[in-house]
Amino acid sequence: MRILLAEDERFLAEMVAEGLRGQAMAVDVAYDGAAALERLAVNDYDVLVLDRDLPGVHGDDVCREVAQRGERVRVLMLTAFGGLYDRIDGLNLGADDYLAKPFAFEELVARVRALARRGAAPLPPVLERAGISLDTARRQVHRDGRPIRLSRKEYAVLEVLMQARGTVVSTEDLLERAWDEHADPFTTVVKVTMSKLRAKLGGPPVIVTVPGSGYRL
Repeated sequence: MRILLAEDERFLAEMVAEGLRGQAMAVDVAYDGAAALERLAVNDYDVLVLDRDLPGVHGDDVCREVAQRGERVRVLMLTAFGGLYDRIDGLNLGADDYLAKPFAFEELVARVRALARRGAAPLPPVLERAGISLDTARRQVHRDGRPIRLSRKEYAVLEVLMQARGTVVSTEDLLERAWDEHADPFTTVVKVTMSKLRAKLGGPPVIVTVPGSGYRL
């Protein structure tokens, strides 16, 4: 899952971003509306967590632009104003959900995950394939009933592969969905992470390398 967090309060932005990364999400951060629109133009995000009161290009204008473009990204609007008419205004601008500050981080995570599910093809909360079970809510992985402890990136890569339902996922797609904008497209990080993931999943091997194309589970 890849998230764009648009928040001008830098301390809050970094705290929220780090927390979301701890949930195996790839997170990019924009500190103003113009930067958010630039990132939306070049990257494919599942969810935009959007502070309404952004400097430069206001959050309302960012939300309106996203709606007019017909972007696939789902918008969770954050604001210090949580009154009824504030929520109505935000939803009418094109936001998919609305969360007032201060908020519980656990609720933010739950709303982000719910929006991501709405933006993609319907998937069950527990993904199962080749004897592997991945619980997206609890972030738990089992193979043939055996629990498997994965790092954040290993989990994110496995989730992308399982969501693909047997189709090939390219290295570029893995970088796009499991890493953030700082990932070097020429790095071997995907290959290294895949090697560690395969080792933890154990035998018989279930992740297949498709030469010149990518990986398939």
